[in-house]
Amino acid sequence: QVQLVESGGGLVQPGGSLRLSCAASGSVFSNYAMGWYRQAPGEQRDLVAIITSGGNTIYSASVKGRFTISRDNAKNTVYLQMNSLKFEDTAVYFCNSDRRPGAILTGTPDYWGQGTQVTVSS
Repeated sequence: QVQLVESGGGLVQPGGSLRLSCAASGSVFSNYAMGWYRQAPGEQRDLVAIITSGGNTIYSASVKGRFTISRDNAKNTVYLQMNSLKFEDTAVYFCNSDRRPGAILTGTPDYWGQGTQVTVSS
């Protein structure tokens, strides 16, 4: 079983930057794919980014070039670096994990974090 603990959410101005962290425990972190989803009020939950155990990444078109997903296996932690933030990035961001990257892509990973609020406001 994988347990996920998120941190780093908060309030930031448009054009600013924020880094989210997700610490994993309970199993071998390096064997799992990790991902981020987000959900704005009244809207569907959307994929943000995925990183596989081998370091391959995929991004949604809305964040590609602005966000970077990375992992530090020594710390059992995955990060989401968010730059050039826009009002439209405001959402609850969820960390998730599964041994199969395809499960994250289809929105059905085995494990989810609690979510962390990111608010972009002037």
